[in-house]
Amino acid sequence: MDALDQRFLDAVQHYWEARARQKGKQEVGGRIDAGTRGAVTGGTQMGALEVLVVDLLEEAGLKRLDIRFKPRDRARRIRGKTEARIGVEIPGYYRAEKEWDLLVVADGRLVTVVEFKSQVGPSFGNNLNNRVEEAVGSASDLWTAFREERLGRFRPFLGYVFLLEDCAAVHRPVKVKQPYFPVDEAFQGASYGRRYEVLCRRLVLERLYDAVCLALTPNASPTRVSHPADDLNFRQFAAKLQGHARAFAQTAPN
Repeated sequence: MDALDQRFLDAVQHYWEARARQKGKQEVGGRIDAGTRGAVTGGTQMGALEVLVVDLLEEAGLKRLDIRFKPRDRARRIRGKTEARIGVEIPGYYRAEKEWDLLVVADGRLVTVVEFKSQVGPSFGNNLNNRVEEAVGSASDLWTAFREERLGRFRPFLGYVFLLEDCAAVHRPVKVKQPYFPVDEAFQGASYGRRYEVLCRRLVLERLYDAVCLALTPNASPTRVSHPADDLNFRQFAAKLQGHARAFAQTAPN
């Protein structure tokens, strides 16, 4: 495992540890949410992945002060420094504005937009449909706003990082319902893991996102990471992310 793979694995391990800490705090305080909701209401599980993406952007030549985070907390800490909440809203087309997880706005130009999402069991079916609607809708809203020149004329990089719990339920074939018309063959007998793979690949194929990372990871310590395909691994995601950032950094005024 090389350095980048190890950094990504460490960030994914932090995700599971953060979920466990948040659930434990609620149990101690006597507030236990239904199902797995208690592990997600704290909203900081993806923090280490965000920090990793920030590091990659800085390594590519972008300025740290130009990188904005979604204000999940009153303040967040990165490499030992506390940072105040920074707005991450940009205009949409079908709505006034949307909060994204990570933005880079430099010299008045929108450079990078990244969304971080995850899914754990047991309710994979309904949540998958929600994730599809979110991913497609948010991207369509952004690109239409860009077309209407509400986001400037510099084309931003739009990325999507998705963690999926690696468990037995993710790999079992799922029946499709087709009372009137046949379902796409790609989904016939496909597991939830396969459905997410099709989603992520088509998000790039249809140019809704410039790069997508889909990682499967079990809820374990130590955990591990696997990617369903090379075109959806974190290495290719990082390469495209940094390539866009370098191109901007080389043309940006000093």
